[in-house]
Amino acid sequence: MKRPRLPARDILPGMGEELISPRDWSRRAATLLGAVLIGLVAIGFAIAGDQATSVFDRVTRAHPWAHLVLAPLIFLAIVAITNRLAPEARGSGIPQVIAASRMPGNAALSGLVAIRTALFKAALTVAALLGGGSVGREGPTVQLGAAIMVQVHRLFRVPISAGVYIAGGAAGVAAAFNTPLAGIAFAIEELAVAYEQRVAVLVMGAVMISGLTAQGIAGDYVYFGRIGGSLPIVTVLIAAPIAGLAGGAAGGLFARMVLALRGPGGRFAARLKARPMITALVCGLVVGGLGFATSGATSGTGYEATRDLLAGGASEYWFGPAKFLAALATTASGIPGGIFAPSLAVGAGFGELLTPLFPPEQAGLIILIGMGGYFTGVVRAPLTAVIILSEATSSTHAILPLFATALIGDWAGSMVCKDRLYHALAGDFAPAANGDERESNGDEGPPRGSPASGA
Repeated sequence: MKRPRLPARDILPGMGEELISPRDWSRRAATLLGAVLIGLVAIGFAIAGDQATSVFDRVTRAHPWAHLVLAPLIFLAIVAITNRLAPEARGSGIPQVIAASRMPGNAALSGLVAIRTALFKAALTVAALLGGGSVGREGPTVQLGAAIMVQVHRLFRVPISAGVYIAGGAAGVAAAFNTPLAGIAFAIEELAVAYEQRVAVLVMGAVMISGLTAQGIAGDYVYFGRIGGSLPIVTVLIAAPIAGLAGGAAGGLFARMVLALRGPGGRFAARLKARPMITALVCGLVVGGLGFATSGATSGTGYEATRDLLAGGASEYWFGPAKFLAALATTASGIPGGIFAPSLAVGAGFGELLTPLFPPEQAGLIILIGMGGYFTGVVRAPLTAVIILSEATSSTHAILPLFATALIGDWAGSMVCKDRLYHALAGDFAPAANGDERESNGDEGPPRGSPASGA
C-alpha cells in the first residue's frame, strides 16, 4: 500500500510529534531579532528624549522667556517637516499601528509602519521635547516597534500578519515602561480585540525579549519608583469611586476634545487641518505660555513631576489642570508625540487634588489611584492602566484598589466620550472606501470584519 504523503509539518517517526517547519524557524528568528532591536532602540530613544528635555530645562531656567519662543517656532518647524516629508508620523503612533494591523498587506497602509516613518517619528518627537511640547515617548515607541518588527520579518521573507504589528507594538510598550505584563495587556486591549493562540505566543515572546533587552541595558529599574504602604478598606471604598468617576470623566473629556479637534469628522478637525501652520503657531504659543506661567512644570513628558508626587513631594494644585491644557494644545497641533506619559502626569495632578481628603501617609497611593482613574478615562483600557501603574511603581499591593478605580473610570469615560480614542483616531489613517478590501499576502491574518481582525 502506498504511504500517504506527510504534511508540511512532518511527524517524528514513532513519536507523533510535529517538526517545526523552516518557515516557523524563520518566524521565530525574526521575532527574536526584532524584539532585541526594539529593546535597543527604545533605550536609545529614551536617552535622546531625556537629553532633549535636559537641554530645554537648562535653556529655560537661564532664560524663562525662551518658553514663549521655542515652543511656537519648533512646533511650526515640526508641522512643516511632518506634512511635507512624513505625514504618517503625525500624532501618537498607536492609531497608525491599529489601522495597519486591521489590514496587513494593504499597500495603502504600508507607510504607517515603514522604517522611514518611524525614524521621522522618533526624531520629531525628540524635537518636540526640545521645544517643551507636552508629549510622551510611549506612543511613538509603539509605532517604532511595529515598524522594526515588520522590517525584520520582511528581511527573513516571513509573510506579514496582524500578529507581527501587534507583537512589535506591544514590545515597544514593554521596553518603554520596563513593564512586560503591561505590553501583553496593551496588545489585548488596544492593538487587537481578539487574536489566535499562535499570535498570543508571538506577542508574549516579543514582549519578554524586548523587555529583557531593555532591562539588561538600563538595569532593573522601576519606572516611577516604588510606592509602599497600603490603604484601609474604608479609604478604598471612598477613594476608588471618587477617582473613578471624576478622573474617568475628566479623561473622557480629554479624549472627546481631542477627537473634536483632530479626529475623523471632528467638529473642528477640518479647520485645524486646513491651516496646519497657523494651528501649530497658536498651539505652540499656548504651550509656551503655560510653560512660562508654570516655570516649566507643564513642559515635556511630566515624568519628573509625576515621580515627585508619587514619592510624597509637594505640588501646586493647578498642576493637573495646567498639564491637561498643555497636553491638549500639543495634541491639537498635530505634531508627532504620544499622550501616555502626559496623561499619567495629568492623572497624578488630579490625584493630588484628592489628597487633602485623606491622611498624609496615604498621599502616594491616592495619587496612584487618581492616575488610574484619569488614564483609564483617556485610553479606555482598564487592564493596561492597572498593570502599567502596578509594574511602574512596584505596587502589586495596590492592584485591587486600582482595578476598582479603573473599572469605574472606564464606565465614566464612556459616558463622556463613547468612542475609544486610539481606535477612533485610527480611522484617520484608513484607506478610502475602495481600498477597504484587504490585499492579502497569503498569511493567516484574518480579513477585516472577522472576529479576530479587531475591526
